[in-house]
Amino acid sequence: MAASLFSLSGRTALVTGGTRGIGQAMAVALAEAGADVVLVQRDESNTTTRDEITRLGRKATIHVAELSNRDSVKGIIPALQKQGIKPDILLNCAGIQRRHPSEKFPDEDWDEVLQVNLTSVFTLSRDFGAYLLSRDASEFPSGRRGSVINVASLLSFQGGITVPAYAASKGGVAQLTKALSNEWVSKGITVNAIAPGYIDTDMNVALINDQNRNAGIMARIPAGRWGKPEDFKGIVVFLASGASDYVSGEVICVDGGWMGR
Repeated sequence: MAASLFSLSGRTALVTGGTRGIGQAMAVALAEAGADVVLVQRDESNTTTRDEITRLGRKATIHVAELSNRDSVKGIIPALQKQGIKPDILLNCAGIQRRHPSEKFPDEDWDEVLQVNLTSVFTLSRDFGAYLLSRDASEFPSGRRGSVINVASLLSFQGGITVPAYAASKGGVAQLTKALSNEWVSKGITVNAIAPGYIDTDMNVALINDQNRNAGIMARIPAGRWGKPEDFKGIVVFLASGASDYVSGEVICVDGGWMGR
């Protein structure tokens, strides 16, 4: 009985940032739990995630869109509707990082980080929420219309160093998550965020290679290791599934205990 709580059979997930790292692991986990997956990518050159999901026996399609362009993001949900695809899980995982001393931080890098990491999350969540709310309630006998899962960060709570745009964007993601939950959870849409700690992915290569920063980070992680993308499989299935029907507006840290220190 408990296992059925976590089943995503018959569900369809719309995933950004699923080509590598944490996003790839979470997209595959959703498929392993029974969901079909639509991967939003800037082009179709990287088919690794799609191919892995297909091997699991689930449907996987790539939808090409540029998250740094608001009009491109606004076209995603209408395009899926025209294809008869009915997503009821949205995983906003795409994100970019730019590092400069704050007094030298360029306008264009600020604008790009805020657009991709925050504005695209709002735009896609808004359109996804509107789409779910427009569907007839009889399509959702359990009362749960769907799930929005955003990817926040430890920098939703902390400021970081030389990453003011990233910190601002991820603080915004945490507050956007709560704001959307306040309006939508009573209508059957849960909205939560996952805040990764220090994870061994391409985005953190600079930190991993900085011997002093790496040593300081490791000393503070109670688990005694950097996280792995696979550490996110369980939490994303939980937040997408019926197991989390009464969980909304939360920012859940997956950080090896970092925030508890």
